[in-house]
Amino acid sequence: MRLQIRHTTRYRFAQEVGYAIQRLRLTPKETQGQKIIDWQMVYENAHEELVYDDQNHNHVTLITVDEGAREVVVGCSGTVETQDHAGVVGLHCGHLPLWSFLSYTDLTRPGPKIRQIIARVERSEEGMVDTLHNLSAAILETVEYVPGATNSATTAEAAAAAGKGVCQDHAHIFIAAARAIDIPARYVSGYLMMDDRIEQEATHAWAEAWVPSLGWVGFDVSNGISPDPRYVRVATGRDYRDAAPVTGVSFDAVTEDFHVELAVEQRSAEQ
Repeated sequence: MRLQIRHTTRYRFAQEVGYAIQRLRLTPKETQGQKIIDWQMVYENAHEELVYDDQNHNHVTLITVDEGAREVVVGCSGTVETQDHAGVVGLHCGHLPLWSFLSYTDLTRPGPKIRQIIARVERSEEGMVDTLHNLSAAILETVEYVPGATNSATTAEAAAAAGKGVCQDHAHIFIAAARAIDIPARYVSGYLMMDDRIEQEATHAWAEAWVPSLGWVGFDVSNGISPDPRYVRVATGRDYRDAAPVTGVSFDAVTEDFHVELAVEQRSAEQ
């Protein structure tokens, strides 16, 4: 499947910027079943300083905001070709060892509610993949998808206790639960082509777990499936903070408004 993506991030500051730097993880990476045909990034009121791959092999772009700016616009667009591997990504890449994906982070530390979810999961005789699908289903049964119910700082346990959240929370709960039963797990940020619309309001997130016989395997709790060709992987990490599309530091300006415009659609090979 050939996917065309257009992604614009616009953020405004409460006052003129003296100095600010932004870390962007907005460039998809080539992995099994995913080939980048083309990808471009453009900026308004900012300029590129450095491009590098981080410890998770995420493509990272550092930009500096122009002095005196009140608004910054980051535009991304490109074409990605995907194949169906039933969510299997395969071999581990990056500088972090597998065992680092077993340790908890502030966002993925399990508490009583997550341990209750784990206790309800049926261990499948068919193997680890089916058991992890059972875990995914148990999370979705417990935590309803409710846009706006949480924010980027909400922990997995808080979302589980509240019984509502978004894809980020579902991924964090899955990661916390998997690690609690000694399965390495990580967070994935990326794009998803929706079946009912092209225009979207946010990027997507899901989780991956390490299955010894297969390698990394994806689980999208919010949709109850493993990723298929509609999904584009952009960044991975131990939690959202490692894979966030945009993070930044400003010494004298506060972001007062953040807006995303996103469109993902299928294109023919000739287009």
